Amino acid sequence: MEDMNESENFKSGYVSIVGRPNVGKSTFLNSVLGMKIAAVSNKPNTTRNKIQGIKNLDNAQIIFLDTPGMTQGKGVIGRSMVNVAMSSMYESDILLMVVDVKDAFTISDRKIIESSDKPMILLINKIDAFKKSRILRVIAQAQDYSDKLLEIIPVSALNSDGFDIVLETICANLPYGPKYFSEDVITDQSERFIASEIIREKIFQLTQKEIPYRAAVVIDEFEENPQKPIINISATVYVERPNQKGIIIGNKGSMMKEIGTLARKDIEELLGVKVFLEIWVKVKENWTSKEHLIKDFGYCN
Repeated sequence: MEDMNESENFKSGYVSIVGRPNVGKSTFLNSVLGMKIAAVSNKPNTTRNKIQGIKNLDNAQIIFLDTPGMTQGKGVIGRSMVNVAMSSMYESDILLMVVDVKDAFTISDRKIIESSDKPMILLINKIDAFKKSRILRVIAQAQDYSDKLLEIIPVSALNSDGFDIVLETICANLPYGPKYFSEDVITDQSERFIASEIIREKIFQLTQKEIPYRAAVVIDEFEENPQKPIINISATVYVERPNQKGIIIGNKGSMMKEIGTLARKDIEELLGVKVFLEIWVKVKENWTSKEHLIKDFGYCN
C-alpha cells in the first residue's frame, strides 16, 4: 500500500494569510476549514497569535497560517504581534494577501505587497457587501500589482464565495511534498487554546473601547467529568485595571453571564459535549506592556 508521505503527485505547503487588521483573515480561515478555530470580531487586532489550520484535499494538504494584522506595532504587545506576522510570512510557501473592497490598497497594503518576494495571491474580500461596480474598480486597481501576484480573486469570506478558485490556485502553486498532518487533524491548536479564543472573542464582541485589548484569557482547568459526559472548564480573564474588571463583570454579573453563555454554546458545538464553564476576572496591572506576561498568557508565540 502506498505510504501517505510517498505520493509523487501529492502537494503540500504553508500558506500565510496576511493583511491589515479587520480585513477578514480569521473569518476566511474559519470558513475554509468549516470550523471555528480563530477569534473573530468587527474590531481590529482580534488575532494575537499565529493560528494554524489544515485543509485536506484529495491531492494536497494546505497548512494555513492565520496571522495578526499588520500595523505599525505600537507598544510591547503590538510589536510582538507584528513579529509573529512577519515570521509567518518567512515560513510560508505562498502568501494570501487579503484586502477589503471598502479600503483596498492603503499604504499598509501596498507596503506588504511591494516588500514581499514570496508567491502571492490577492484576495479582495467582502464582495457580499458592495455593488459590482465598486468591486470592478478595486480589481482594476489591483492590476497595478499584477507582476507581484499569481492571481487576483474576489471573495466573500463570510459566505465562502470564490473559495474553489482560491484552493485551485493554491494547489497549482504549492510544491510537491508529504502530508505533514494526518487527515483527521484540522488544527495544531489544543482544545484549551480554542476555548480561550472563543471566550476572548465574546469579550471583543460585547465590550467596547480599550476593554477587549486589555483582556487576556487563560484556561486554568479543562477536565472531563468521569461521572457523566460533560467537560468542566475554568478560565480566568486578566485585565489591567480594577475599573476594567468591573466592566467585564457588569451590573450584578450581567456582562460576565452573557460572555459565559455565548462562549459555552460555541465550545459545546466545537467539542460535541456539554460544558460547565466557570469564568473569573482578575487584575494584572499593565500586562500588555510586560513581555514575560504576554508570553505567560500564551500570546504572540
